[in-house]
Amino acid sequence: MIDKQLMKLPGIKRVMGVLVGLSVLQAFFIIGQAYALGRSITNLWDGQSVKEQINLMILFAVVYLGRHLSIYFRNRLLDRYAYQQANDIRNQLLEKVFKLGPQVVQHQGTGSMVTMALDGVDQVEDYFHLILSKMINMMVIPWIILVAVYLLDVESGIILTLVFPLIIIFMIILGYAAQGKADKQFAVFQMLSNHFIDSLRGIDTLKYFGLSKKYANSIFNTSERFRKATMNTLKIAILSTFALDFFTTLSIAIVAVFLGLRLIDAHILLFPALTVLILVPEYFLPIRDFSGDYHATLNGKNSMHAIYEILDQPEDQTEPVKLQHWDENQPLNVSHLNFDYVTGAGLKDLNLNFSGYEKVGIIGVSGSGKSTLINVLSGFLTPRDGNIKVGNAELTSFNQPDWQKQLIYIPQNPYIFQMTVRDNIAFYHPNATDDEVRQAIEVVGLQQLVDDLPEGLDTVIGEGARSLSGGQSQRVALARAFLDQNRRVLLFDEPTAHLDIETEVELRERMIPIMKNHLVFFATHRLHWMKEMDYILVMDHGQVVEQGTLDELQANNGAFAKLTAAMRGKEAHDE
Repeated sequence: MIDKQLMKLPGIKRVMGVLVGLSVLQAFFIIGQAYALGRSITNLWDGQSVKEQINLMILFAVVYLGRHLSIYFRNRLLDRYAYQQANDIRNQLLEKVFKLGPQVVQHQGTGSMVTMALDGVDQVEDYFHLILSKMINMMVIPWIILVAVYLLDVESGIILTLVFPLIIIFMIILGYAAQGKADKQFAVFQMLSNHFIDSLRGIDTLKYFGLSKKYANSIFNTSERFRKATMNTLKIAILSTFALDFFTTLSIAIVAVFLGLRLIDAHILLFPALTVLILVPEYFLPIRDFSGDYHATLNGKNSMHAIYEILDQPEDQTEPVKLQHWDENQPLNVSHLNFDYVTGAGLKDLNLNFSGYEKVGIIGVSGSGKSTLINVLSGFLTPRDGNIKVGNAELTSFNQPDWQKQLIYIPQNPYIFQMTVRDNIAFYHPNATDDEVRQAIEVVGLQQLVDDLPEGLDTVIGEGARSLSGGQSQRVALARAFLDQNRRVLLFDEPTAHLDIETEVELRERMIPIMKNHLVFFATHRLHWMKEMDYILVMDHGQVVEQGTLDELQANNGAFAKLTAAMRGKEAHDE
């Protein structure tokens, strides 16, 4: 019944060995308690004085203390082990997410990943603690007590032997039902987490378009589904606990009735009958404890499986290749490159050839593969096949440390960390001086913002602090790019998609000088950017359907001309 994944944990066998030893000690202490209590009561019944029971009372106190000391050391061991393992799993999860890149977050959902890394790992910690202590107690203690019962009274031992498997079978049946309900609850919980995070991210847009109330109803419906799933799971859990308590209580009553009848008929002495009656509740206690925490173990088990599904995902096994620093003489060649998403093709038969410092525009409608190409070039996504050559080095993917150390990536929504303005701008270049930071601020047009801030460069911005507009966030990203002059490859993924045209025009004046002496890949659906590009890739359904300079594409009257006409028609229609 112990999950196979548990047996793969480091040091688990040693811990289980210690737990088994402590459970054996606890069982003998329980038997010692029953013996001391049963013997002293029997002696008193036979007319002995209380003073004559001092030794038995001391024995009872010693074994009682020993029992609780064994429980204390067991809990202390499990607390430390479960905490250490949960901490290691959290670190492994975070490292794995960074290695796999944004694809795993997109697949799992941001809300689900956050919940998994926080609450999920805490549930796994509880799972380790509960399952190891409850399961081992249930596997060890009842059988030692059963041996003691057989030595005292064979008939009572037979009754307990027959009843215990029936209770286990009943528990397994209810356990499968609870597992099914818990799986549904966990799936709805992941959906609710993603839904809630998405709504928080898009609250401004929802409010702007008057959809906040409608979306609130959607969140309410999802939360209602989670509430119902939780209640269904709790119904099974409560039913199983009630049924188990009922059957164990009934079993204890049956044993007590038989013992009482045999005492009346003088077929058994008082001491063995009394001792057996004291031991019978202890015989069923481990299974009752396990049943009471079974629901909590299901939550932790589901969280653990979800985490290990991510940890077991294969990584890109590409061997690190030594790459030269990008300069005006370096070539980049890509031939017959293909990338597939789970849902279908992402890039098909891609062929690219660039060298030195070029500005490459990537244009196409939404879903044409622009962002996928940027993610492949950044190393976030691994191609299915294809040939890649950077300088004289042949690669199987762009997931190379020496390549990524030369990149600056500017997405649609640059992330602003909850740090000071200075730390945000110098995030990728922490050794930058204040003069260098101020120069970057001046170049990208952030001086007015910094002057208006109460503490200047020391003002904390980002989530939970002072928020920035879309244009200001893009300027911070550009300042990061300007500050790090050692990175010579710039990747822009729709950097002005959410900006108004006035802000975009102003930003363009700041961005063009930063692109100088860089290899630039600029993905956008805004046509006016193509005038600034040295070379243009026209994408459609994951393929480069046309490429060349702006003059060449306009003269060809091909895919670029059709795309231009369609986009201008859409802009005219929107106006």
